[in-house]
Amino acid sequence: MNGNHLVKNTLDQIPQPISDAKRIVGLVKESGRVTGYKLSDNTFVAKSDAVEMAKQGKISGVGIAHRGDTQYLKAIPNDNENDNLGNLPSFSAK
Repeated sequence: MNGNHLVKNTLDQIPQPISDAKRIVGLVKESGRVTGYKLSDNTFVAKSDAVEMAKQGKISGVGIAHRGDTQYLKAIPNDNENDNLGNLPSFSAK
C-alpha cells in the first residue's frame, strides 16, 4: 500500500496551495485544545478561518480532515516529523 493511499484515507481534501500561500508555524491553544494557528506572516487566525483559507489554497502543507461535523487541519504526512502540526510551538489565546 503506498503512502498516497493512506493520506487519502485520513484527509478529506488536500488543496493545491497558491504561490504565496502561508505556512502554519504555531498553534493557539485554550485549555489544551487547538483554537487557532499562527501563520508564517505572524498573523493569528481562528481554526475555522484557517480551514477556509486552506480550502482556498492560502495555507500550504495541510489537508482538511473532519471529526464528526467539525473540520480541522492536518499536516500532509512526509518524512519530516518537525513540521507536523502537533510538534509546532503553542501560543496562548490573547
